[in-house]
Amino acid sequence: MNRKRFISSLVTAGAALSTSGAWSVTPTNPYTKARHKIPPYLQPGDTIGIISPSGYMSLADLMPAVQLIQNWGFKVQIGDNTGKKDFIYGGTDEERVADLQQMLDNPEIKAIMCARGGYGLVRIIDRLNFKQFKKNPKWIIGFSDITALHCHINRNFGIATLHSKMCNSFPDDWAKADAMQIATIQSIRQALTGESLNYSSPACPQNRSGKTEALLVGGNLSLIATLSGTPSDLDTNGKILFVEDTHERLYNIDRMFWNLKQCGKLSHLAGLIIGGFQLTPDIEGEEFGHSIYDIVTEKVKDYDYPVCFDFPVGHQRNNFALTCGLWHILEVGTEGSVLKSV
Repeated sequence: MNRKRFISSLVTAGAALSTSGAWSVTPTNPYTKARHKIPPYLQPGDTIGIISPSGYMSLADLMPAVQLIQNWGFKVQIGDNTGKKDFIYGGTDEERVADLQQMLDNPEIKAIMCARGGYGLVRIIDRLNFKQFKKNPKWIIGFSDITALHCHINRNFGIATLHSKMCNSFPDDWAKADAMQIATIQSIRQALTGESLNYSSPACPQNRSGKTEALLVGGNLSLIATLSGTPSDLDTNGKILFVEDTHERLYNIDRMFWNLKQCGKLSHLAGLIIGGFQLTPDIEGEEFGHSIYDIVTEKVKDYDYPVCFDFPVGHQRNNFALTCGLWHILEVGTEGSVLKSV
């Protein structure tokens, strides 16, 4: 495989897939008038805040991300408590609430990048006040545990957010970064400045062909399932849903997809995107016996929307920025899949 050509196809699907017989078109989306509010795109000189609302990350480890963001022409403000440690957390619950609240309220902060994922946002999400954030929306950046923020904001405020890599994924030396690292990190800058995002993924035998357009939502499967029935419960009706996960056994993935199905989150989708699933191996003698492809196919067999597997999003190197709450077109066919923001 030509590595350079493959990476290029991920970040810009320049040669559109042929639609002559390749796509079946899903019915008109009944939610076509729905739109999320889009925070202002960033301009040179704007300030990006960096905080650790979940897991711990040292100030020293933050520096490569800080330097690159500054090279992009943005200012950086690091949270007062960022760099503090409380066991696995980036500070106590109170300290993490204080940092995130200050960033949400500060009108000079135009985007908030989370240092890393881990665990902790579900402990503090109901202690945050989004009053000022609603008046002056700003980009929330991150993935994994940050899915809790994406879901909460999507459900309650209808404001777009950015699902992407975080500070812990920035290369220590940009000059030594490989093409995939560069492309995925640059996709964050492209999204924040309002460039159209256009990705493709290879054909997969388990894909289900179709073409659809809708708002894009999603994130970490474990968080989406955990938040079911809470005030942060993700609204998937009429939307293109993407999911990914890591360090889970197949039986637990199956359980979580049953959760989505039984909660009705799969029944009214416009489309489904399955990203990376870095799985924990089965215990010998207790093999689950079904793949991620089997699990998903079983849960969506009663529906007719397009389904795309192996999309470049998740706990993996090819984790590209996706803008939750923006309108997207998804095309899935025999030659591969394309997702583009509009």
